[in-house]
Amino acid sequence: MLISIIIPCYNSEHMIGNVVELVRSEFGSEELTGYECEFILVNDCSSDGTYDAIVQLSRKYPEVKGISLMRNFGQHNALMCGLNYASGDYCIGMDDDLQTHPSQLPKIIRKMEEGYDIVYGVYKKSTNKAAKRLTSRLNKITSGILLGRPKSIQSSNFWMITKSVRDQVILYKNYNPYVDGIFFRCSHNIGNVEIDHHIRAEGESGYTLKKLLSLWMAYWNFSVVPLRAASVIGGITSAAGFIAAVVIVIHKLMDPTTTIGWSSLVCILLIFFGLVLLVLGIIGEYIGDIVLSINSTPQYIIRDKVNL
Repeated sequence: MLISIIIPCYNSEHMIGNVVELVRSEFGSEELTGYECEFILVNDCSSDGTYDAIVQLSRKYPEVKGISLMRNFGQHNALMCGLNYASGDYCIGMDDDLQTHPSQLPKIIRKMEEGYDIVYGVYKKSTNKAAKRLTSRLNKITSGILLGRPKSIQSSNFWMITKSVRDQVILYKNYNPYVDGIFFRCSHNIGNVEIDHHIRAEGESGYTLKKLLSLWMAYWNFSVVPLRAASVIGGITSAAGFIAAVVIVIHKLMDPTTTIGWSSLVCILLIFFGLVLLVLGIIGEYIGDIVLSINSTPQYIIRDKVNL
């Protein structure tokens, strides 16, 4: 059985070699007898010598295949690129920083052998900083609502899928992919296995607040929940405004001396116009995604390949 190890690489010149060596040692152990691996290393336009390191690894090991992208497209675009070039019976997504440690591979593979289409490694205890843990928790909540993730399933950036799932995933050509959302569309036969989360080997995460927000916005490509929520909010506020108007009219009829102030009117106008702008903004995000998709905005662009 051939397993494709897909690793998006960003400024990992000094780490990617260790990742490859550790993965190779795991596949050379008795625990993974009967499995072979290939590496699809996607350089996401790093500013250091990451691609040179990938080229050196490809010369040393024929199973290492490298791709260099023309610009920084993001982790999920790089994963989609790697999946398009994967030829294994299974595919595994990993990070380049040793937080998704190769020593945990046997646990995920054994869980996959139970017959799942998708398996996620779930961390016993996260080694991320408090801010990253908070965004991960928010991600868990919103992904359940927007992406239809089964409530009993947790997702992570350490996953394994079958070839049949991979074949469906690569049909998705939108410029702003979110692989978990595509996975949940393909199958709900998903398993979780508890694994250890290791400390980042070197450097800091490449995810800035802006990138995290952009990734979260990618959820909207897989859900109409925001539009429906906007409709519900609009209906509730309209009903509240109508009821308030009726109450004011009745109160005025009962007590003609009641003074109707302009300040309350201004507050109501601000609330309602704010909600209108919110709804228009949500609709605008969807229209923007449609326009960019129609204009064939690329999911990724390859500058160079090695061993492919």
